[in-house]
Amino acid sequence: MSKAQKKLQGTRHRSSLKKPLCVVLTVSVISMLLICTHLFPRHGKKSSCNVLSRARGCEDALSALLPAHIRKLTIKEIAARAVVRDILRTPSFQTQNSKIAFLFLTHGTLPLELLWDEFFKGHEGKFSIYIHTSKELPAHISPHFYDREIPSDEATWGRTSMVDAEKRLLVTALEDPENQHFVLLSESCIPLHTFDYIYRYLLFSNVSFIESFVDPGPHGTGRHMEDMLPEITKEDFRKGSQWFTMKRQHAVIVMADSLYYSKFRKYCGVSKLGIEGEKNCTADEHYLPTFFSKIDPMGISNWSVTYVDWSERRRHPKTYRAQEVSLEFLKDVTSEEMSVHVTSLGEHGDELHWPCTWNGITRPCYLFARKFHPDALDTLVNRFPNYTSTVV
Repeated sequence: MSKAQKKLQGTRHRSSLKKPLCVVLTVSVISMLLICTHLFPRHGKKSSCNVLSRARGCEDALSALLPAHIRKLTIKEIAARAVVRDILRTPSFQTQNSKIAFLFLTHGTLPLELLWDEFFKGHEGKFSIYIHTSKELPAHISPHFYDREIPSDEATWGRTSMVDAEKRLLVTALEDPENQHFVLLSESCIPLHTFDYIYRYLLFSNVSFIESFVDPGPHGTGRHMEDMLPEITKEDFRKGSQWFTMKRQHAVIVMADSLYYSKFRKYCGVSKLGIEGEKNCTADEHYLPTFFSKIDPMGISNWSVTYVDWSERRRHPKTYRAQEVSLEFLKDVTSEEMSVHVTSLGEHGDELHWPCTWNGITRPCYLFARKFHPDALDTLVNRFPNYTSTVV
């Protein structure tokens, strides 16, 4: 083959490459325009994205899809992060007067009161108790058992009213500057260790015990609403138990938050069944896990110190009756060092198992457990000295 022929063949080869390249570029530009056009109405913009006249608007729309560390933050996000950063810089302190605030979210009764009396006995001055109830507490509840009764509208499971109730408990307990750690409990919860053990475990921990994990199933990230963009993306969305314990700094941050909670209040746990189709976003399972995963991911444990049994894969966890509360069972739960997180993937769900560490040292995961039926009270009181640990 002559040099001229080789040159001609090379020219033809380069020319043939230009056509598919032009097609790719054309398709890319058209796709970008379509994305901009459809994104704007979804985020409340009146005009569609036009490269010539609305370049800035298209940039903002595309920015909403990017991760927070890449995209341009909104003014509200910048302000929220500044507030969080300032609060986290405030040093925590423990004194001889430091207390743990026990926050009971109940339906109006405390059927396991005698067990908790046994737990608190002899530790006056180291704890405070607050009870949020939608009903008046019955007369048999000992007045010395609680510091403040907080009557309010009924908190409904799965709705933002449940988170509102938690926040009412927190803000009331924050009024006492000696309350340095906050524990959310229900009327069906029991303590798994002695008061001294739990006191040291919580007050001297370097994290808050808030469960937060990625559930890629329909009851996890499948509940994310696109209306939560740009501040809360699907990748940000987390799931976890509502039964938390948190340091005072984190409790203050929760009360200071309006940006992220406003998204959940408006789009998650609403009175009707979801905003998008049949989605039912359960606010008390997603708000705090998502919020802390975004604003202070290294400051939380990612597991809850309250044990709960989801093995039956029903809407609510297993309830333990008296005949099921053996000493062997209680010791097993008390000594467990692996936390379990149940996802909604598949018909039966998948389980995630994480080791539990306390300030970098392997320790039992659980300080409390639920749900226990009132008929288990006598059994629990009798066995309390035998299943609780005394050394942290």
